[in-house]
Amino acid sequence: MESIHGQQEQGKRPEQFNLFFLTWPIFLEVFLFMLMGIADTFMLSAISDNAVSGVGAANQYLFIAILILEVIGNGASIVVSQYIGSRKYIEAARISAHAVTLNLLIGVVISACFVLFSGRLLETLNLSGEILAFARSYLYIVGGGIFLQAIINSLAAIIRVHGFTKAAMLVSLGMNVVHIAGNYTLIFGHFGFPELGVQGAAISSVGSRAVALLVFLWLLYRVTEVRIEVKYYFNLSKEYIGKILKIGIPSALEQVMYHICQTIFLFYATFLGAEALAARQYAANISMFIYLFAIAIGMGTAIIVGRLVGGNRQDEAYARVLKSVKWASAATLLMVAVVITLRKQLMGIFTVDPEIIRLGANVLLLSILLETGRTMNIVLINSLRAAGDAKYPLWVGMFTMVGMSLSLGYLFVFKLDMGLAGIWLAIASDEWARAVIMYFRWKSRAWEKHGLVKAEFKEQSVGA
Repeated sequence: MESIHGQQEQGKRPEQFNLFFLTWPIFLEVFLFMLMGIADTFMLSAISDNAVSGVGAANQYLFIAILILEVIGNGASIVVSQYIGSRKYIEAARISAHAVTLNLLIGVVISACFVLFSGRLLETLNLSGEILAFARSYLYIVGGGIFLQAIINSLAAIIRVHGFTKAAMLVSLGMNVVHIAGNYTLIFGHFGFPELGVQGAAISSVGSRAVALLVFLWLLYRVTEVRIEVKYYFNLSKEYIGKILKIGIPSALEQVMYHICQTIFLFYATFLGAEALAARQYAANISMFIYLFAIAIGMGTAIIVGRLVGGNRQDEAYARVLKSVKWASAATLLMVAVVITLRKQLMGIFTVDPEIIRLGANVLLLSILLETGRTMNIVLINSLRAAGDAKYPLWVGMFTMVGMSLSLGYLFVFKLDMGLAGIWLAIASDEWARAVIMYFRWKSRAWEKHGLVKAEFKEQSVGA
């Protein structure tokens, strides 16, 4: 039987990295991650729509926390990718260890904040009554265990960037099996366990992550070219931390800013009534499957771009990204057609309330506007980050997300009485504005000057 290290030898060179080879496991992994959230929504819908709304509100903060944790995970994966591309495997191993240590420390701090302040955070969303109680219970438990996801973020990113996207996918599969089994057991009280409802879903989420963490740790020591020594976790280097943060902070801030805007849009939706709030959550869950292909292609492309840029092969990186945008756009259009055609049936999976189904089905019609722009952004922004050009998307996002989409959302929802459709149109305006700007940024090739190891590469060449 071929060892995983034997497979690694086949995957070291960027030219041997194939987009399809990298992307299909990422597609399944992201699908399974989304399924984890859908499983909570679907099973909790059997309790009440208020339970779904409460968990959806709590998830707004959990998503932001996970994005903060990606400061280290995203930054480290890009730096590791470029060092692998330049054949500096010891440095790549040290940076990988740095990522695990830093994310653990940050994760513990965030977990403590959720345990201490979950109630106050949720009250800012204009929640009350049963919805607030469900949200507080879920955020307290899942937020308290978010440090597990912190370590998983780093480990999974490092494993994927080494080319082992299939291994990461299989771990996600196992995590989902454990999670769904835990949901079935703890939400509804099967096999002699108490019926815990929302608390059961939260406990199941934390438990499945703990199992996945152990497997990811085992994998880390199977895939790296140079074995990570224990001292690497404690002997932290300012140089490597600086490179991680140079990419990670702008990347995470841009994503945090995006989800803060989504949280504000959630706040807008609370003024539209409980039906609109539930419809927003169900439609958002369905929409995730539309841009699933784009996420997978974007992540796979970023792995290739990082290695190509690290190997001083910018022309190949440039062409690869433009092809990826075309493939992702085609896949998204196909998914949009399916969702629009089956929009009422898809909403009916989650609820029998005719008003919720009507509201959700109406906004899903706008997917043709929203998801096409979002797809281009996913691929282009991931590629810019992988090339080291992480600050540019942040500056652009400050203008289009905060300055434009929130203002338009307020106008559409509260002044023009467009309801949920106004929120969808405001988000679409931001996505398309950024998509056009990012496309021309990539075409300009200004990202070529942001490589993280290019200067060192040239110094070695001159010295030789």
